[in-house]
Amino acid sequence: MKIENTKAQMRKGVLEYCILSLLQNGDAYTSEILLQLKDAKLIVVEGTIYPLLTRLKNAGLLSYRWEESTSGPPRKYYALTETGKLFLKELNTTWSDLVEAVKLVTTNKPTNNE
Repeated sequence: MKIENTKAQMRKGVLEYCILSLLQNGDAYTSEILLQLKDAKLIVVEGTIYPLLTRLKNAGLLSYRWEESTSGPPRKYYALTETGKLFLKELNTTWSDLVEAVKLVTTNKPTNNE
């Protein structure tokens, strides 16, 4: 089993949550989102993010608007919808619970059987 495959699956599993979290700070276009994810070491390629953004939009979690750019074609800016904000709030709770559960399982504590 290759560790890189497992690492990629772990990152992929939290990607939606990370994108929604980034957008809670304000609207962003795809290149900005990609840059922030790369800065956080969540390497993502355009072929991954565009379908994901479309899926989040179709689910009613994101909206978008076109804005003219001074350096090229118009840009599609994504924003959280009210539904997206509520969804993110739920994900924040779920993430906190998951982190605590993983800490409990992965911390080397002696069990009652030892």
